[in-house]
Amino acid sequence: MILPDLKLYRQEFADKGIDYPLPVSPAAAGGLLAQLPKAAGNGWPFDSETGPNVYSKDIDWPKITIVTPSYNQAAYLEKTIRSVLLQNYPNLEYIIIDGDSTDESEAIIKKYSPWLSYWQSKPDRGQSHAINMGFSLASGDYYAWINSDDYYLEGVFNLVATTFNGSKKPAFVYGYAYDLDESEKLSLIKVAPFPDYFIKIPTLAQPSCFWRASIHQPIWEEMHCALDYELWLRLVKGHKRSRLKQPLSVAHVHQNAKTTNPTMAAKWQEDHVKMWAADAHGPVHEWKRISFLNRIRMKLYHLLKII
Repeated sequence: MILPDLKLYRQEFADKGIDYPLPVSPAAAGGLLAQLPKAAGNGWPFDSETGPNVYSKDIDWPKITIVTPSYNQAAYLEKTIRSVLLQNYPNLEYIIIDGDSTDESEAIIKKYSPWLSYWQSKPDRGQSHAINMGFSLASGDYYAWINSDDYYLEGVFNLVATTFNGSKKPAFVYGYAYDLDESEKLSLIKVAPFPDYFIKIPTLAQPSCFWRASIHQPIWEEMHCALDYELWLRLVKGHKRSRLKQPLSVAHVHQNAKTTNPTMAAKWQEDHVKMWAADAHGPVHEWKRISFLNRIRMKLYHLLKII
């Protein structure tokens, strides 16, 4: 497994004249809703916003860095961007890395560029590369990425920042999520707590995950589909985590999404082979035992109403 050096990516940006750290996203005392471009749609995040007054002026709110990798998702991108900005978080660094989209994505990003810390629309080597480029510019205390066809729910940044600042001092915060299909049906995805022993069981909802900058690691750029799952194997293990028993995000389930597109099956298998190769995470000789114990664990969680 060869991981990129994000400092080298940052140097490439510096060579192009990009100053570090980036500016934070401009805030507004009365909220950004009245300032942002008008958008077609109702409800969150089109005609409502997280009230700026939820952020106490007595608290030094930590900087949150959000990265959005983007490529040809214009149908969903504006909702993604607004769901970040209309959190009205007072210390936000928002970075969008678009891979030279051929649809209306660049035009949408340009509309919101006054409120972005940095954006670009240039050819890249795919989603993993885009995410790594974004995080190479990050200077926040906490990180997350949100794909250009997903969006955050209202008030999430306040909840997450408050959790990080709480007495438990977690390094990783995760929550539930919704899947939204093309008929507009929402399905709640509950995420169970998990000890390190079960970390190989796919559990986490990627857009509902946030972590301390100090534990961040690069995405393995050879991963095409399972990039988040592979990252969690390295990033989460051994670190204190907090589970929020409520949905933090919504993922659009559509025909071009990697998780549901049947044409992606070969790519998923390719990722699987690479991930468990001897020069990566290695074969899991006790996989049957882990799976068996996990079934017992989940039955107990349901019985005890933990999920």
